[in-house]
Amino acid sequence: MGKTLNPEVGLHLSVPVLGCRYRRPVQTRQPQFLEVSDAQAQAANRGDWDREADSYQAEHGEFLRDTGFLWSPEGVDEADVRLLGEVAGSRVLEVGSGAGQCSRWLQSNGAEVVAFDLSWRQLQHSRRLDLETSIDVPTVCATATAIPLAAATFDLACSAFGALPFILDIERALTEVGRVLRPGGRFVFSVVHPLRWVFPDDPTEAGLTAARSYFDRTPYVEIDDEGSLTYAEPHHTLGDWISAIGAAGLTVERLVEPEWPPGQDRVWGGWGPVRGAFVPGTAIFVTRQPD
Repeated sequence: MGKTLNPEVGLHLSVPVLGCRYRRPVQTRQPQFLEVSDAQAQAANRGDWDREADSYQAEHGEFLRDTGFLWSPEGVDEADVRLLGEVAGSRVLEVGSGAGQCSRWLQSNGAEVVAFDLSWRQLQHSRRLDLETSIDVPTVCATATAIPLAAATFDLACSAFGALPFILDIERALTEVGRVLRPGGRFVFSVVHPLRWVFPDDPTEAGLTAARSYFDRTPYVEIDDEGSLTYAEPHHTLGDWISAIGAAGLTVERLVEPEWPPGQDRVWGGWGPVRGAFVPGTAIFVTRQPD
C-alpha cells in the first residue's frame, strides 16, 4: 500500500517515481504513488484539465481531427472498426468528451449526441469547434460518477480515454452509464491498458523493463511546489474492470487490445512504436446493457 493523503496536513512525499500518464507530466510537478479520495482526485483532475486543455488540443488536435473518432493513440478509427455498430438514428452519450471530436463524427453520421466533460476549458474548446465546423454538440459540465441525465435515455454511450481512466470508483461510474442506457444499449470505452502500469512511462527502450507490481493499485499522483495535489490517476487491473462492468449490470461482448500500426512513428506520452511493438497500450471494452 502507498501513503495516504491527509487533507489537513498536505503532502509529504519521498523520492518521486515515474507513473502512467495520458499526457506528459508537467515538469514543475513531482510524481508519486499515494492514496487519495475520489473527491480529492476529481478536484485535482478538474484543475489539471482546465490548465492543460489549451496545450493538449494544440499538441493533439491535428491527430484527433475536428470531426474524427479515434479510440486511442494507436489511431484506432471508429470509421474503420465500427465498434459502436450503426449509429445513424441513435441517441448517443459521449462520456468525458473533451473538445467533442468524437461527438462531431457521430453527428456527421446521423446520431443525436449529448456530451459531457469535467473540464470547463475543454468544453470551451468544444464550443470553438462548434463554430469552426458548424456542427454543434450539446454539452454538459459533469462527472461520470454523477451523470445529470434521465435514466434509459440513450441507445449508445462511448468514451475514448474520457473520464474513466481518472476515476477511482469505476463501478459507480459504470453503473451511472448503465443507468442512462436503454435496455440493450451498448457502452464502448477505451482506457490505458492495465499492463502499462508495471512499466515506466517512457516510450523508448527504457520503458520496456517492468518496474512496478501489476497488483499495486496505489494511484499515481502529481503535486506542486506548495504540496497541493494537482493530478491523480488510478490503476485498475483487467480483473477489476471485468468485475466492475459485471457489478454495474453490463456484460462484456469484446475486449480489443490494439497493436501498434506499422509505419506510425508518432509518440504520445508513453505510447510509441518502440514499446508498442511489445506491450499493448490501450484496452477497448465493448459492453452491453441486457435487454
